[in-house]
Amino acid sequence: MLTYILFVVGFALLIKGADLLVKGASALGGRLGVSELIIGLTVVAFGTSAPELVVNIFATTGDVAQIAIGNVLGSNIFNIFLILGISAIILPLTVHQDTVWVQIPFCLLAMLALGALAGDSFIDTAGSSTLTRSDGITLLLFFTIFMYYLLDKAKKQISAHHMNDTVTAGEYDSWIKITVTIITGLLGLYFGGQWIVNGAVELAEILNVSQSIIAVTIVAAGTSLPELVTSAMAARRNNADLAVGNIVGSNIFNVFFILGISSAIRPLAFSTGDGINLLIATVASLILFLVMFTGKRHRLDRWEGIAFIGIYAGFTAYTLMQV
Repeated sequence: MLTYILFVVGFALLIKGADLLVKGASALGGRLGVSELIIGLTVVAFGTSAPELVVNIFATTGDVAQIAIGNVLGSNIFNIFLILGISAIILPLTVHQDTVWVQIPFCLLAMLALGALAGDSFIDTAGSSTLTRSDGITLLLFFTIFMYYLLDKAKKQISAHHMNDTVTAGEYDSWIKITVTIITGLLGLYFGGQWIVNGAVELAEILNVSQSIIAVTIVAAGTSLPELVTSAMAARRNNADLAVGNIVGSNIFNVFFILGISSAIRPLAFSTGDGINLLIATVASLILFLVMFTGKRHRLDRWEGIAFIGIYAGFTAYTLMQV
């Protein structure tokens, strides 16, 4: 019973920890004179994906690869179909050309690259598929390219708009508050991640289902809550680019950085179920790109958002049928 209580509490700690980490790091950027744009592209993107990162590190070091893989693939599917579906119902999401032609295709590239690296049994006709340490390093190199693109874009925007003002530290106006906030956030992530992994393993054993099914549903949904809140609030505030960019950036971060780090720590073996989930996550990225050209160009309409939620419901039903 204690494990289940800590499993639930772990999600709360993860979400709050990520929130505190973002606030503390943003305030630190203000103190150091770093622009808000740079903070948003780096710290906020990291903060909303921090739960997935922490869960994966614990899962990898604990030798439960199915949770590490299922968490990332499930989160990417959840992000596109459910979060963008909900956001589009709140507000039809019209995005800029860069998002359509650069960021969304980069998200699709991330899934295709992962499929190529983990497709040993399909591509090389090997007996099994494994994301090796060298594959992890390759993913991290892709992540470096993506970060270079973001920072270069940020520099150009700063130059174009003469953004010379620094971020203000706001309520976190003392170094002590900033330090305590960051440390508290990191502690929340640490304990929350540990309790979730332990709970997921025990829950899988009691229900007699694979750890992958628990990871791709419950764990993935829980670790994606920061993205859900961020995108839904962005849609309410008529900021479609942030709503879509948050999801696309998070999905890229999940594959290139989180799976890159995870497999660099320890090779991750892909099961048949993981392969199917990888295919679904890849198709989700492709569908997101294609719907930018249906109806009104470069917009995710309400009816498409409803369709996205329906697809996620179908995916969840299919997953639960495997129990």
